[in-house]
Parts: sequence; C-alpha cells; structure tokens
Amino acid sequence: MKLEEEELNFIKEATSKLNAAKSMLGDLELKKNNIFKQIDMLQVQMEKKEQELISKYGLNSVINIETGEVKQKES
Repeated sequence: MKLEEEELNFIKEATSKLNAAKSMLGDLELKKNNIFKQIDMLQVQMEKKEQELISKYGLNSVINIETGEVKQKES
C-alpha cells in the first residue's frame, strides 16, 4: 500500500513548511538573545557613566538630556 501522490505531496510540503518555521523561530530566538546582551551592555555603560556624572556634578544634580544643562535638584 502506498500514499496517493496528492497525500504524499501534502505531507512533504507541510513538513518542509514546518521545518522552515522552526528554523525561523530559532533565528528569532538567537536575535532576541543578542538584543538582551546588547541591553545588558548598554545598562552597564549607562551605570558607569551615571557614576562618573555623579562624581563630577554631585548626587543631587539633574541633567536635561535635551540641552545638557545641569541643575541641582530643588528641595
């Protein structure tokens, strides 16, 4: 007994599409992990720069990120 050609073609095509979708999902997972690594690295860089700015301008400084103006926090 043998599958009809239409049945076999369906199974082959469905299997191929499923494998392609799984591969795409794996690629997306790798990209997601790379983005998480980039976020972690950026957070470390921001924390380091924040400490440098605190040392330079003081703990109570407020920086306007649009103009670069530094003010002391109002009490």
